[in-house]
Amino acid sequence: MSQAAKPSPVVQVAELKRMRAAGEKIACLTAYDASFALVEDRVGVDLILVGDSLGMVMQGRPTTTAVTVADVVYHCRCVAPQLSRAFLVADLPFLSFATHERALDAAQRLMQEGGAQMVKLEGGREQAGIVEYLAVRGVPVCAHLGLQPQMIHKLGAFRVQGREAAVAEAMLHDARVLGEAGADLMVLECIPSSLGRAITEAVAIPVIGIGAGPHTSGQILVLQDILGISPTVLRGHTPRFVKNFIAGTDGIEAAIAAYVAAVKRGDYPAPEHGFGG
Repeated sequence: MSQAAKPSPVVQVAELKRMRAAGEKIACLTAYDASFALVEDRVGVDLILVGDSLGMVMQGRPTTTAVTVADVVYHCRCVAPQLSRAFLVADLPFLSFATHERALDAAQRLMQEGGAQMVKLEGGREQAGIVEYLAVRGVPVCAHLGLQPQMIHKLGAFRVQGREAAVAEAMLHDARVLGEAGADLMVLECIPSSLGRAITEAVAIPVIGIGAGPHTSGQILVLQDILGISPTVLRGHTPRFVKNFIAGTDGIEAAIAAYVAAVKRGDYPAPEHGFGG
């Protein structure tokens, strides 16, 4: 009788840190409902994000800023019961972490009502106090640097961040400060690949990239983007860092499995998915 395969460990913060230390790439995707969450968990996605991207992908809005805590709680409640292995992270929506008290209340709802295991918040060193306030109270926190979609009305457009030397240096400093404040994970969005590598090497926590090059600890994409069915892609505006994984496969589950395999092998992202300095 052949020996049974060793089951994959349930992913927790400690497992994510072990994967980083071992050089094992972390494969992450968004999910907003039970069906996709079940498929993602089954094919080996390590981390699932219920992101405020649901505002654009699920609600059809032009930005993420209208998403509420209640919206994210609802989608977490759809996703969480389906997961037997993957780690569930939830976004703190626009202005839900404007004060320490609001951040704690929102995190409590996402974790107690939604079943999230970590919360993610956008912002640099100015959020260090919030990160520390949550972390010392037992809330795992994922920081988010680079392009911050919740800042779209100040930025004016979704564009690459950190190409200027001074901005890149400030972002590197922000990453160190947030790590020291107690963040357990970090997302880098739409920055030069060289900066993604520098930040990953400068902090002790796992770093997940989306348009941040191949040198981060792992990758995340919006599920509907890799299937070619997000509103952005359907309108002909495919982001540079997105790859359609359903092309050439026999269905959704195979496409998600192909994405996981490509991340694990280091085949994705390829050079054409990254940004220069």
